[in-house]
Amino acid sequence: MPSEREKMLAGGLYDPLDPELVRGRERARDLCWALNATREAEQEERRHILQELFAAGGHDVWVQPPFFCDYGSNIRLGRKCYFNFNCVVLDVCPVTVGDHTLFGPAVQIYTATHPLDAELRRTQESGQPITIGSDVWVGGGAIILPGVTIGSRSVVGAGSVVTRDIPAGVLAAGNPCRVIRELTG
Repeated sequence: MPSEREKMLAGGLYDPLDPELVRGRERARDLCWALNATREAEQEERRHILQELFAAGGHDVWVQPPFFCDYGSNIRLGRKCYFNFNCVVLDVCPVTVGDHTLFGPAVQIYTATHPLDAELRRTQESGQPITIGSDVWVGGGAIILPGVTIGSRSVVGAGSVVTRDIPAGVLAAGNPCRVIRELTG
């Protein structure tokens, strides 16, 4: 029988009140609190916290506090990623981000979702992984929904709600987010 954590990571229905999952969220919230309490001059402390928080990428990413996530351990960042102020990552499923990807202020990345059936929703949640390529720029206030893939070298306009996959090398914007044009160069 798979554990609730295994069901969660596989995108199946799981019990979010499972003690192992509660401990994982508490760990992440404590680390986010510590990160968010640092001052600009405390870069070494921030680096240490990020390395402990993320599954990969904490050694050379830049996260401008405040930053919030569910687990952190399900976030794999490429080299030199940047998160501006007030970003939120609900990482109940894997969030994978390529190298040199930039997130504007208040970007929200949601792998978490809930059943449509109200009775089931009382005790169960689920999620779908999110993959974001390299050299992507996600404008401020954008929301990336469960299961989305954004291709490398694409730009997502500020305030967009990304409900479906975005191919590589395009400018996409809107609610719902749609391709505006291809990018050259």
